[in-house]
Amino acid sequence: MDAKTSFPANTVSTAIRHLILDMDGTLLKGNAPMPGLSRLFEFLHTANFPFIIATNNATKSAEDYQRKLEQHNVHIRVSDILTAAAATTAYLEQELEKGTRLYVIGQPALRDALQNAGFLLMENAVVPVEAVVVGGDWTLTYDKIKYAILHLQRGARLIGANPDVVYPTEEGLIPETGTTLAALHAATGVKPTIIGKPMPHLFNMCLERLNSPQYQTVVVGDRLETDNLGGKRAGLKTILTTTGVGSDETIHAKDIHPDWVVNGLDELVDLLANQTR
Repeated sequence: MDAKTSFPANTVSTAIRHLILDMDGTLLKGNAPMPGLSRLFEFLHTANFPFIIATNNATKSAEDYQRKLEQHNVHIRVSDILTAAAATTAYLEQELEKGTRLYVIGQPALRDALQNAGFLLMENAVVPVEAVVVGGDWTLTYDKIKYAILHLQRGARLIGANPDVVYPTEEGLIPETGTTLAALHAATGVKPTIIGKPMPHLFNMCLERLNSPQYQTVVVGDRLETDNLGGKRAGLKTILTTTGVGSDETIHAKDIHPDWVVNGLDELVDLLANQTR
């Protein structure tokens, strides 16, 4: 299906009742709000439109994002936000016992979530670990890469909070988790288990929180290879917003085709408003 800038009236009015919204590049760019942010959430609250924000970012907690949005006059619950750090922790809680040793490359949001779940975080490669867990890390060093490689050579699993190679900020696209995972894979040949988008774990958690069937749920995001591809794999409708990484040009270059394309949050509100009339 070619991308559209309007919803088919015969399908959306009965199908789309829940939103899974991306954060970085869709609602925010770094600390700056995207145009139309306040209007979007005013509409969602007024129309009683259920939503959840699902972000591949493992460098911030849901509380961090809640405070950031409040600075832009958007007031939502912590439970309305699901981060890759929380999803990664939930996955590992199913896979491993409390007290399992891990080596983590990541910011405090990921480390704190894992520690609070009862995992033991090692600071070097002296003691073996069960898994190397990788998220975005703004203080990445040679030693961190070295310790991770040593653990992987000894048989540790490799867990990636997300596959994103870059992250949109006010200064441009900067390195993210996928860049680190690529280095570790190049050095060891170990392929990571990805928790965030486009894999199903995060989407399944969203559907559970929303108590929403797939056919009534649409994913909105700026990354074709995570938000849109992952949404389609999960059986969901998808909307690309051309405010971050993805664009009309990259649709054809990457051969990933969202159901609809919007050029920002104001267009998204207009489309949603039309389908609720």
